[in-house]
Amino acid sequence: MLRVRFAPSPTGFLHVGSARTFIFNWLYARRNGGTMVLRLDDTDVERNTDASVNSIFEGLRWLDLGWDEEYKQSERLALHHQIADAIFQKGLAYRDFTPAHTGDSEKSGASQTWLFNPGMRDLPHAESDRRAAAGESFALRFRVPRGTGEPVRFTDAVYGEQVKAADDIEDFALLRSDGMPTYHLASCADDIDLRISHIIRGQDHLSNTYKHALIFEGAGAKPPQFAHLPLLVAPDGSKLSKRRHGPVVSVTTYRDAGFLPEAFINFLCLLGWSPKDDREKMTRQELTDAFSLEGINRANAVINFKENFKEPAATGDETFDPKALWLNAEHIRALSVDELSARLIPIVHAAGFAIAPEKMHAITPLIRERIKLLRDVLTAADFFFVDQLPPYDPAELIPQKGDAAMALKVLTRAREVLAQTEFKHDPLDQALRSAAQAMGLKAGQMFQPIRVAVCGRKNAPPLFETLQVLGRETTLARIDQAVEKLQSRSPS
Repeated sequence: MLRVRFAPSPTGFLHVGSARTFIFNWLYARRNGGTMVLRLDDTDVERNTDASVNSIFEGLRWLDLGWDEEYKQSERLALHHQIADAIFQKGLAYRDFTPAHTGDSEKSGASQTWLFNPGMRDLPHAESDRRAAAGESFALRFRVPRGTGEPVRFTDAVYGEQVKAADDIEDFALLRSDGMPTYHLASCADDIDLRISHIIRGQDHLSNTYKHALIFEGAGAKPPQFAHLPLLVAPDGSKLSKRRHGPVVSVTTYRDAGFLPEAFINFLCLLGWSPKDDREKMTRQELTDAFSLEGINRANAVINFKENFKEPAATGDETFDPKALWLNAEHIRALSVDELSARLIPIVHAAGFAIAPEKMHAITPLIRERIKLLRDVLTAADFFFVDQLPPYDPAELIPQKGDAAMALKVLTRAREVLAQTEFKHDPLDQALRSAAQAMGLKAGQMFQPIRVAVCGRKNAPPLFETLQVLGRETTLARIDQAVEKLQSRSPS
């Protein structure tokens, strides 16, 4: 049976690259009727943090894809030692009592990579047993075949046949001197035990796979099918990193900025994968139906964010990749009014506006085409939420080819008309157009002063629908305030 896994290390937030790896695994499992395993690779006790664990689960739950089985690597240490011992008993590993070579990546000299310590590799078995029994600490190293000319090879579903001379691979550690398994051992032992059939992960793990192929062989297990994903890079081609690129590499940044999870998933899928039919906006089901390893590209994928990216709350949506914003806007427009309203109201409430669900439902269709991010509701519809409009320039009330006197005349007449008109779209439309005609004005010259008076700006949703949602009392009060602004305005 097809079984895939996502195995994050809780040493930081959920990275966008990690999220894409999770999504690709999930899609492949769902497309092929397989099992999605979530395994927390938490054996690096010095770097693991609870905050990182929380961030990973927070991000994954926001994506709302789910998984079928869940494991913690730290609860499987006995298994790791069992696999290590099995490899050791076959003579495929040896104890290294050299303190300097107890870590994962050992090097000697300024440029040459350390490969092995002959004194330890060739240490007689009896001597090794004696020193271990005496309590001397050691790292357990894999005995990489040497001098045979045999290569280590595997076939990657994305990058094809991969070959490396065994003589160029160091005798890597399976167990550290403190007895803890290394990443290589723990990962492979768990993959064997959990019967993982396909390992889909980032291209930065491609070089590790030679070691993993040796471990699978040494443990007597059939290696899974490997598929390595192209890296996500910044606009300048550098690998994404929190230190250099800041919050743009964190999944929760997109959540907090107002991305829909389904739009974010859609965006990440198009970074390094293509459905091969030029589609861009795709639903979760469409992505599932189309996904295949054959559609994954080899070239690194660029996220075109602004290099000076800061927290989105302090900047604008222009800091995000334009395609991400476009896709999010498309997914927003595809939501029903009920669905979109339900997603907007928590944002409005969190901003301190106690708006009723019924009013939010009425506002939603007026702004659905005007927002790219869910948080845009706070700027696109702010005038619906406040009792008092923020200050605006009274000059905004003056219509095209008009003056302050015309604006004052329009607002005075509009107040008279609106005081006795039914507050529904068609009656409002008819009454205000008739008033404009009677005053010898174009409709736009009538509508602009009213729009600015009730919204505080020219760029706002359709006027009659806006008036209907605001209601007569608020509309008339705001027109009165606009009239006062004009009357107290200094002559220009």
